[in-house]
Amino acid sequence: MRAPRVPTRSTARTNRARSAFPIRGTRFAWSTLRTPTRKCRPDVWLHTGDIATMDDDGYATIVDRKKDMILTAGFNVYPAEIERVMCMHQAVALAAVGSVPDEAKGELAKAYVMLKPSAEVSRAALVVHCREHLAAYKVPRGIQFVESVPMTSSGKIMRRLLREIDDGSLSIE
Repeated sequence: MRAPRVPTRSTARTNRARSAFPIRGTRFAWSTLRTPTRKCRPDVWLHTGDIATMDDDGYATIVDRKKDMILTAGFNVYPAEIERVMCMHQAVALAAVGSVPDEAKGELAKAYVMLKPSAEVSRAALVVHCREHLAAYKVPRGIQFVESVPMTSSGKIMRRLLREIDDGSLSIE
């Protein structure tokens, strides 16, 4: 398996730039339901839909999925980064971030937060916590406290189902 070499490799490493992560190799069979050929195509890049960074040693770290990215006012916001910061708060057991449509900015980030047992925290306190660790455009514009978050059997958050538990509010107070 090979990952593509970025033309501006030193710049990408220095800035820890996030980019798409296509791969290619002789072990990938290219077939779909529409074209059921089991051909190996080592000359074609397979676009995985992952977003990755590359460290100084040339190792790639997958940080999120491209389809989960939230585009707010022209800025790329990755839900995993917001979730990581929210889970750093002592009262938060689990955080899931999804997008909600907005007429002015396109999409806004909304956090669905599960609190630890017997923990209490206000939405405003969580926003203050996020502002300390995130750029202003990455701070969630809505926070909703929930009892559970839709998850797969392997424990991953099912972001596409977050809209089903959304109460429609964009409250941070």
